[in-house]
Amino acid sequence: MFTDILYIVGLTVLAGACIPLGGLLASFERIRPNWLEQEVRHFLIALGGGILLGAVSVVLIPEGQSSMGDSLWAIPAIIAGGLLFFGIERILGLKRRESPQLMGVMLDFVPEATALGGLAVVSPETAVLMAVLIAMQNLPEGFNAYRELVSLPGYTSTKTLLFMTCLVVTGPLAGLLGYFFLSERPLVLGAIMLIASGGILYLIFQDIAPQSRLEHHWGPPLGAVVGFCLALFSHDLVGQV
Repeated sequence: MFTDILYIVGLTVLAGACIPLGGLLASFERIRPNWLEQEVRHFLIALGGGILLGAVSVVLIPEGQSSMGDSLWAIPAIIAGGLLFFGIERILGLKRRESPQLMGVMLDFVPEATALGGLAVVSPETAVLMAVLIAMQNLPEGFNAYRELVSLPGYTSTKTLLFMTCLVVTGPLAGLLGYFFLSERPLVLGAIMLIASGGILYLIFQDIAPQSRLEHHWGPPLGAVVGFCLALFSHDLVGQV
Protein backbone atom coordinates (compact mmCIF):
# COMPACT_ATOMS: atom_id res chain seq x y z
CA MET A 1 0.00 0.00 0.00
CA PHE A 2 2.76 2.44 0.93
CA THR A 3 4.49 1.66 -2.37
CA ASP A 4 1.27 2.36 -4.26
CA ILE A 5 0.91 5.73 -2.51
CA LEU A 6 4.49 6.73 -3.37
CA TYR A 7 3.90 5.57 -6.95
CA ILE A 8 0.76 7.71 -7.34
CA VAL A 9 2.33 10.75 -5.66
CA GLY A 10 5.39 10.45 -7.90
CA LEU A 11 3.37 10.18 -11.11
CA THR A 12 1.04 13.07 -10.26
CA VAL A 13 3.83 15.36 -9.04
CA LEU A 14 5.87 14.79 -12.21
CA ALA A 15 2.79 15.37 -14.37
CA GLY A 16 1.77 18.49 -12.43
CA ALA A 17 5.30 19.93 -12.42
CA CYS A 18 4.87 20.58 -16.13
CA ILE A 19 2.39 23.35 -15.28
CA PRO A 20 4.95 25.72 -13.66
CA LEU A 21 7.60 24.44 -16.09
CA GLY A 22 5.49 25.65 -18.98
CA GLY A 23 4.98 28.94 -17.16
CA LEU A 24 8.72 29.27 -16.59
CA LEU A 25 9.37 28.82 -20.31
CA ALA A 26 6.76 31.48 -21.05
CA SER A 27 8.39 33.90 -18.59
CA PHE A 28 11.55 34.17 -20.67
CA GLU A 29 12.06 37.21 -22.87
CA ARG A 30 9.47 37.52 -25.58
CA ILE A 31 10.39 36.08 -28.94
CA ARG A 32 11.34 38.43 -31.74
CA PRO A 33 10.11 39.26 -34.30
CA ASN A 34 6.51 39.65 -33.15
CA TRP A 35 5.06 37.45 -35.90
CA LEU A 36 7.22 34.54 -34.70
CA GLU A 37 6.03 35.00 -31.11
CA GLN A 38 2.41 34.95 -32.28
CA GLU A 39 3.07 31.82 -34.34
CA VAL A 40 4.72 30.01 -31.40
CA ARG A 41 1.98 31.02 -28.95
CA HIS A 42 -0.84 29.89 -31.22
CA PHE A 43 1.06 26.69 -32.11
CA LEU A 44 1.32 25.84 -28.40
CA ILE A 45 -2.37 26.59 -27.82
CA ALA A 46 -3.24 24.23 -30.67
CA LEU A 47 -0.70 21.65 -29.45
CA GLY A 48 -2.36 21.58 -26.03
CA GLY A 49 -5.77 21.28 -27.67
CA GLY A 50 -4.57 18.39 -29.83
CA ILE A 51 -3.14 16.53 -26.83
CA LEU A 52 -6.37 17.09 -24.92
CA LEU A 53 -8.38 15.73 -27.84
CA GLY A 54 -6.04 12.75 -28.03
CA ALA A 55 -6.33 12.11 -24.29
CA VAL A 56 -10.11 12.15 -24.56
CA SER A 57 -10.30 9.86 -27.59
CA VAL A 58 -7.59 7.28 -26.75
CA VAL A 59 -7.75 7.15 -22.94
CA LEU A 60 -10.56 8.88 -21.09
CA ILE A 61 -13.57 7.81 -23.17
CA PRO A 62 -12.42 4.21 -23.88
CA GLU A 63 -11.39 3.64 -20.24
CA GLY A 64 -14.49 5.40 -18.94
CA GLN A 65 -16.78 3.26 -21.08
CA SER A 66 -14.93 0.12 -20.04
CA SER A 67 -15.23 1.01 -16.34
CA MET A 68 -18.98 1.49 -16.81
CA GLY A 69 -19.30 -1.87 -18.56
CA ASP A 70 -19.83 -0.25 -21.98
CA SER A 71 -23.16 1.06 -20.74
CA LEU A 72 -25.12 3.60 -22.79
CA TRP A 73 -25.04 5.79 -19.66
CA ALA A 74 -21.64 6.88 -20.92
CA ILE A 75 -23.34 9.25 -23.37
CA PRO A 76 -25.36 11.21 -20.75
CA ALA A 77 -22.19 11.39 -18.62
CA ILE A 78 -20.24 13.03 -21.46
CA ILE A 79 -23.10 15.48 -22.12
CA ALA A 80 -23.31 16.24 -18.39
CA GLY A 81 -19.60 17.04 -18.41
CA GLY A 82 -20.05 19.54 -21.22
CA LEU A 83 -22.95 21.19 -19.40
CA LEU A 84 -21.00 21.27 -16.14
CA PHE A 85 -18.00 23.00 -17.70
CA PHE A 86 -20.33 25.39 -19.51
CA GLY A 87 -21.89 26.35 -16.17
CA ILE A 88 -18.49 26.83 -14.52
CA GLU A 89 -17.32 29.00 -17.40
CA ARG A 90 -20.44 31.16 -17.20
CA ILE A 91 -19.94 31.65 -13.44
CA LEU A 92 -16.31 32.66 -13.98
CA GLY A 93 -17.37 34.94 -16.80
CA LEU A 94 -19.90 36.74 -14.61
CA LYS A 95 -17.10 37.41 -12.13
CA ARG A 96 -14.98 38.78 -14.98
CA ARG A 97 -12.25 36.26 -14.32
CA GLU A 98 -12.43 34.37 -17.57
CA SER A 99 -9.16 32.51 -18.10
CA PRO A 100 -9.90 29.53 -20.34
CA GLN A 101 -6.33 28.25 -20.48
CA LEU A 102 -6.00 28.11 -16.69
CA MET A 103 -9.48 26.64 -16.36
CA GLY A 104 -8.54 24.07 -18.98
CA VAL A 105 -5.44 23.14 -16.96
CA MET A 106 -7.31 22.58 -13.71
CA LEU A 107 -10.56 21.13 -14.99
CA ASP A 108 -8.75 18.39 -16.86
CA PHE A 109 -5.74 17.95 -14.50
CA VAL A 110 -7.78 17.30 -11.34
CA PRO A 111 -10.23 14.69 -12.71
CA GLU A 112 -7.47 13.02 -14.73
CA ALA A 113 -5.24 12.82 -11.66
CA THR A 114 -8.19 11.40 -9.71
CA ALA A 115 -8.73 8.79 -12.41
CA LEU A 116 -4.99 8.06 -12.43
CA GLY A 117 -5.11 7.26 -8.72
CA GLY A 118 -8.03 4.92 -9.22
CA LEU A 119 -6.37 3.21 -12.19
CA ALA A 120 -3.02 2.74 -10.44
CA VAL A 121 -4.29 -0.50 -8.88
CA VAL A 122 -6.85 -1.54 -11.51
CA SER A 123 -4.69 -0.87 -14.59
CA PRO A 124 -1.11 0.29 -13.84
CA GLU A 125 -0.16 0.56 -17.54
CA THR A 126 -3.08 2.89 -18.21
CA ALA A 127 -2.10 4.95 -15.17
CA VAL A 128 1.40 5.45 -16.61
CA LEU A 129 -0.07 6.41 -19.99
CA MET A 130 -2.39 8.90 -18.35
CA ALA A 131 0.51 10.43 -16.39
CA VAL A 132 2.48 10.88 -19.63
CA LEU A 133 -0.50 12.50 -21.36
CA ILE A 134 -1.19 14.79 -18.40
CA ALA A 135 2.45 15.91 -18.41
CA MET A 136 2.45 16.54 -22.17
CA GLN A 137 -0.73 18.59 -22.08
CA ASN A 138 0.26 20.52 -18.93
CA LEU A 139 3.42 21.89 -20.55
CA PRO A 140 1.77 23.90 -23.38
CA GLU A 141 -1.22 24.67 -21.17
CA GLY A 142 1.10 26.01 -18.46
CA PHE A 143 2.87 28.15 -21.08
CA ASN A 144 -0.41 29.63 -22.28
CA ALA A 145 -1.91 29.98 -18.80
CA TYR A 146 1.13 32.00 -17.68
CA ARG A 147 0.70 34.44 -20.57
CA GLU A 148 -2.99 34.66 -19.77
CA LEU A 149 -2.52 35.27 -16.03
CA VAL A 150 0.43 37.64 -16.20
CA SER A 151 -1.64 39.98 -18.38
CA LEU A 152 -4.28 40.35 -15.64
CA PRO A 153 -4.11 43.23 -13.12
CA GLY A 154 -2.12 42.39 -9.98
CA TYR A 155 -0.29 39.39 -11.42
CA THR A 156 3.49 39.80 -11.60
CA SER A 157 5.74 37.15 -13.13
CA THR A 158 6.88 35.89 -9.71
CA LYS A 159 3.35 35.78 -8.29
CA THR A 160 2.07 33.94 -11.35
CA LEU A 161 4.82 31.29 -11.23
CA LEU A 162 4.34 30.82 -7.47
CA PHE A 163 0.60 30.37 -7.97
CA MET A 164 1.17 27.85 -10.77
CA THR A 165 3.64 25.93 -8.59
CA CYS A 166 1.03 25.68 -5.85
CA LEU A 167 -1.33 24.03 -8.35
CA VAL A 168 1.00 21.01 -8.49
CA VAL A 169 -0.22 19.96 -5.02
CA THR A 170 -3.72 19.34 -6.39
CA GLY A 171 -2.39 16.42 -8.45
CA PRO A 172 -1.27 14.16 -5.57
CA LEU A 173 -4.36 15.09 -3.53
CA ALA A 174 -6.65 14.14 -6.40
CA GLY A 175 -4.62 11.00 -7.14
CA LEU A 176 -4.79 9.77 -3.54
CA LEU A 177 -8.52 10.54 -3.46
CA GLY A 178 -8.93 8.31 -6.50
CA TYR A 179 -6.75 5.59 -4.98
CA PHE A 180 -8.59 5.37 -1.67
CA PHE A 181 -12.16 5.90 -2.89
CA LEU A 182 -12.37 4.94 -6.57
CA SER A 183 -10.12 1.93 -7.15
CA GLU A 184 -12.96 -0.36 -6.00
CA ARG A 185 -15.74 1.75 -7.54
CA PRO A 186 -15.33 1.33 -11.30
CA LEU A 187 -18.69 2.90 -12.12
CA VAL A 188 -17.81 6.14 -10.32
CA LEU A 189 -14.30 6.11 -11.80
CA GLY A 190 -15.71 5.68 -15.29
CA ALA A 191 -18.27 8.43 -14.75
CA ILE A 192 -15.54 10.87 -13.65
CA MET A 193 -13.47 10.13 -16.77
CA LEU A 194 -16.48 10.56 -19.05
CA ILE A 195 -17.65 13.77 -17.36
CA ALA A 196 -14.11 15.13 -17.68
CA SER A 197 -14.15 14.13 -21.36
CA GLY A 198 -17.33 16.08 -22.02
CA GLY A 199 -15.94 19.13 -20.26
CA ILE A 200 -12.64 18.96 -22.12
CA LEU A 201 -14.43 18.69 -25.48
CA TYR A 202 -16.47 21.78 -24.55
CA LEU A 203 -13.34 23.74 -23.63
CA ILE A 204 -11.50 22.70 -26.82
CA PHE A 205 -14.20 23.96 -29.16
CA GLN A 206 -15.42 26.89 -27.07
CA ASP A 207 -12.13 28.47 -25.98
CA ILE A 208 -8.94 26.71 -27.01
CA ALA A 209 -9.56 26.10 -30.73
CA PRO A 210 -10.78 29.68 -31.45
CA GLN A 211 -7.70 31.12 -29.68
CA SER A 212 -5.35 28.94 -31.71
CA ARG A 213 -6.45 30.30 -35.09
CA LEU A 214 -4.32 32.81 -37.01
CA GLU A 215 -5.15 34.23 -40.42
CA HIS A 216 -2.97 32.83 -43.21
CA HIS A 217 -0.77 30.77 -40.87
CA TRP A 218 -0.19 27.02 -41.00
CA GLY A 219 1.43 26.53 -37.58
CA PRO A 220 -1.66 26.35 -35.30
CA PRO A 221 -3.60 23.66 -37.23
CA LEU A 222 -0.44 21.59 -37.54
CA GLY A 223 0.09 22.01 -33.80
CA ALA A 224 -3.32 20.40 -33.18
CA VAL A 225 -2.41 17.50 -35.47
CA VAL A 226 0.98 17.03 -33.77
CA GLY A 227 -0.63 17.14 -30.31
CA PHE A 228 -3.18 14.48 -31.21
CA CYS A 229 -0.48 12.27 -32.73
CA LEU A 230 1.66 12.61 -29.58
CA ALA A 231 -1.25 11.31 -27.53
CA LEU A 232 -1.81 8.45 -29.98
CA PHE A 233 1.91 7.61 -30.04
CA SER A 234 2.03 7.47 -26.23
CA HIS A 235 -0.99 5.16 -26.20
CA ASP A 236 0.55 2.82 -28.78
CA LEU A 237 3.95 2.89 -27.05
CA VAL A 238 2.54 1.90 -23.68
CA GLY A 239 0.43 -0.78 -25.34
CA GLN A 240 3.54 -2.42 -26.78
CA VAL A 241 5.43 -2.52 -23.47
